[in-house]
Amino acid sequence: MALYKTLTISSETKVFIWKIEESIDELKAGITLTTNSEARLNSMKSELHQKGFLSIRHLLKEINLNDADLEYDEFGKPHLKEGYISITHSFNFTAIIYSTNKVVGIDIEKQRDKILKIAHKFTPIEEYKTIANVDALIAKLTIVWGAKESLYKIYGKKKLLFLHHIYIEDFKFDDSKTTGEIRFNGEQNSYDIEFLEFEGFTCVYAF
Repeated sequence: MALYKTLTISSETKVFIWKIEESIDELKAGITLTTNSEARLNSMKSELHQKGFLSIRHLLKEINLNDADLEYDEFGKPHLKEGYISITHSFNFTAIIYSTNKVVGIDIEKQRDKILKIAHKFTPIEEYKTIANVDALIAKLTIVWGAKESLYKIYGKKKLLFLHHIYIEDFKFDDSKTTGEIRFNGEQNSYDIEFLEFEGFTCVYAF
């Protein structure tokens, strides 16, 4: 089975990344699904989504949990009876971030030029006009999007707007980290954000 990478943020918080290389049958082996999860899996029309769903259940085993330990609230946010978790899936990669003591969020994105067309919808694009290299701009915007997506998952409710309510501090690629804030309904909360790139993908996580 293809556990791709494990990142230890602290003794309480870890990230696990899976590279999907198995068949559906291989991914079904060794895991048990609840009746609801089985129905959800069977309703998925995309084989890639099915594989992502199953690989997440293998990642749960890395923290000694199983499908039955995962619950979803009315907004679709995953919850555990003890600890905190966030989940992401993009093409042939899935990942979870798990913490025993703090809320967490994670996002994986494939680096694609289409982000240039939607950048104005989630960040003040003029902040990045000084980046002349298109590949570098795509990479940076993908990190910003992933960071905002991670904070959106931490908040876990609707009505939060990427452009107006989530702020990401500017950063250098070499730092592999930054900070972000959610400013909404008169409240302001700050989070640490870290990121890494691999095989044309960007993984960003917040805590």
